[in-house]
Amino acid sequence: MPADAAAVETIDLVRRFDELVAVDAVSFAVAPGSVFGLLGPNGAGKTTTIKMLTTLLAPSAGTGSVNGYDILREPVEVRRRIGYVPQALSADGLLTGRENLSVFAKLYSIPRSERRGRIDDAFELMGLVDAADSLVKTYSGGMVRRLEIAQSMLHSPPVLFLDEPTVGLDPVARRVVWDHLRAVRQAFGTTILLTTHYMEEAAELCERVAIMHQGRIAAIGSPAELVTASGAPDLDGAFAHYTGAGLTEGGSYRDALRTRRTARRLA
Repeated sequence: MPADAAAVETIDLVRRFDELVAVDAVSFAVAPGSVFGLLGPNGAGKTTTIKMLTTLLAPSAGTGSVNGYDILREPVEVRRRIGYVPQALSADGLLTGRENLSVFAKLYSIPRSERRGRIDDAFELMGLVDAADSLVKTYSGGMVRRLEIAQSMLHSPPVLFLDEPTVGLDPVARRVVWDHLRAVRQAFGTTILLTTHYMEEAAELCERVAIMHQGRIAAIGSPAELVTASGAPDLDGAFAHYTGAGLTEGGSYRDALRTRRTARRLA
């Protein structure tokens, strides 16, 4: 990838579901090594955008690239260079933390001779050494999320996608996850793209954010720039300014059900 190329880029990205336009001509670029946030309520198009960038969902129009590889023409190369933590749980509660990471190490085709070292390093980085051999069903919600981040980073991907990484977590657990995401970035120079509807999370972690509303980008810039340009006192106020909606609005019954189900599992 050229040194001046974006780590993640979308160009007029569109996704339709029958008559519904879930993502409508979305364009943005993410600088290598930065943290970029897609903000908005459920139903704004955040998760659909991530699914297209991770090649789980084909665009209806437009395109995008990840680490220099086209999501349409080179999906296999894209998958090799990304980590992905979905909103739904991806760790198996009936396995230990170490067993979960061993499964992912095999899925990522990490050489057998390197697996133990990488797994041990991942537990160290995520602060889970003492829980490595405990069943995941005994973990707290914050520990589960950290384990899932560890899973997604075993193959040292240059780009990490996180879909609502702290939904359902209490404020203390949320901050612990933030601290470990900072550690990942510092250790590996990882580019992180996350979705969230927590404005505090965006302000804490992201250099740049895009506010999404009804499938479109309503505003893009640093959190401070959006607050200043909107004349609002904070990022919550900026969101309302750019979208004319509160963060508690938006999304379907299915969106709300999925979010609450994830929150219950992490509780």
